[in-house]
Amino acid sequence: MTARILVVDDIPANVKLLEARLVAEYFDVLTAGDGRSALAICENTPVDLVLLDIMMPDMNGFEVCERLKANSRTAHIPVVMVTALDQPSDRVRGLKAGADDFLTKPVNDLQLMSRVKSLVRLKNVSDELRLRAQTAHTIGLQELARVDRPDELGNVLLVDGRASSQERLLRALKPIAEVAVISDPQAALFEAAENSFDLVIVNANFDDYDPLRLCSQLRSLERTRFIPILLVTEQGSEEMIVRALELGVTDYIMRPVDPNELVARSLTQIRRKHCNDRLRASVQQTIELAITDDLTGLHNRRYLDTHMKLLIDRASARGRPLSICITDIDRFKLVNDTYGHDAGDEVLREFANRVRATVRGADLACRFGGEEFVIVMPDTTPEMAAIVAERLRLMVEGRAFGISQEDTVLTITASLGIATLRPHEDTAEALLKRADTALYQAKNNGRNRVVAAAA
Repeated sequence: MTARILVVDDIPANVKLLEARLVAEYFDVLTAGDGRSALAICENTPVDLVLLDIMMPDMNGFEVCERLKANSRTAHIPVVMVTALDQPSDRVRGLKAGADDFLTKPVNDLQLMSRVKSLVRLKNVSDELRLRAQTAHTIGLQELARVDRPDELGNVLLVDGRASSQERLLRALKPIAEVAVISDPQAALFEAAENSFDLVIVNANFDDYDPLRLCSQLRSLERTRFIPILLVTEQGSEEMIVRALELGVTDYIMRPVDPNELVARSLTQIRRKHCNDRLRASVQQTIELAITDDLTGLHNRRYLDTHMKLLIDRASARGRPLSICITDIDRFKLVNDTYGHDAGDEVLREFANRVRATVRGADLACRFGGEEFVIVMPDTTPEMAAIVAERLRLMVEGRAFGISQEDTVLTITASLGIATLRPHEDTAEALLKRADTALYQAKNNGRNRVVAAAA
């Protein structure tokens, strides 16, 4: 794993020490001797993680962190505070400023590298989501920053083997989250998979169960892969912490648990989860917009061009039949000319609804353009395709189309052409051409009919 790390410390010897350790692990290292220089570097240079000293003149680490997190261009950069301060109040103050973690001087090499690698992995995931969302949707960064700080309560699953600690942790989390508490780790795994949680807190206090097994299982399941995990462990459990971070545990806190620190760390993870959920939803919406016709909700021509070739290749490889149907609304121009394009759009939407009601689950229905629609039917013989097409024709003709203009109803018919794949001969273009020829024959023969292309 490679990444660009910014080391910020006003003592040159500390900078050189951290730089040497990181370079030995093949990280690209930038350095800054004060807070203002660090802010300028982050503003103008891509940085994957900041190792930030707290005790600096002019501008301390807390203020630097607050400014990084307040700037939409740098808010997503993970910050690890490296400090001699080791009081819970200092950690809480740093976490509230936006820090992702703390390392206490002198820094343990194993903890340093495992924490850096863990946070870089998390940033890579977030960066990919941001890039996809911004490229496709031009989402404003200020909007994303608001997602990082939601007002709604989080949804937390607490996995804890002891009733006494359950009660303490539940009391601390109550102001910021709805908390489900489970003592059995395997039951917790099912609970996490079946419900939507923003954070799973695993208390490593089981007498006969390895808590890292649950963490590993949560990371391996598709339904729980992206849920943040906060591990509660004993002081001096460095080996467990390093292994946990390597497994994908997001954060950790040591006992005795300071309630304020627990709340601050939990809020950080809940906000990150909400932000990434929003980004994933945006990416999914963008994908849907790219392949969906916005008027009818059916797949569009772009999706048809890509997916039809795959379906043809699969049918040819398996020796299975495949048929397509092209349907065109008869005299649709007359609807637009008489009632206007708004009425025409209503007809197109209702026509698409009837196409949906006709096609089977395995079929692919697309708006081809204008008033033309295409249905791709895998595993469908010519005889079966004719039945499907005739069913659609009757559904269109059999019930009038209502339009909002003066409560008008229109009688609409459609012409349909069908063609069946010639294995190892037809391309997608050739198959569409034969179905289109059959459609025009249906139009020329009087409309409102199904015509099959010659085999």
